[in-house]
Amino acid sequence: MAIELPKATRDEAIASIQRYFDANMDERIGNIAAGGLLGFFLEEIAPAVYNQAVADVQERLQARVAELDIEVHEDAFTYWRKREKPAKGR
Repeated sequence: MAIELPKATRDEAIASIQRYFDANMDERIGNIAAGGLLGFFLEEIAPAVYNQAVADVQERLQARVAELDIEVHEDAFTYWRKREKPAKGR
């Protein structure tokens, strides 16, 4: 599954890459080069980040499912216990 960004997000990411180069590199990077670098990151690195995020969500969901029986547990056969009155002197 290819990771793609909406156009507005892609434009912001390209602008951010250009800003990073302006602040941290000796040479500026143009719009086309920044777009190419973004494409590289999305194809090469983004899947690893995505897969880790999916694994983290799975772990959290599995923990929540494991707690489900505790949160929604109902005791059975309580009808008579609720209606029994303690005998006098007990």
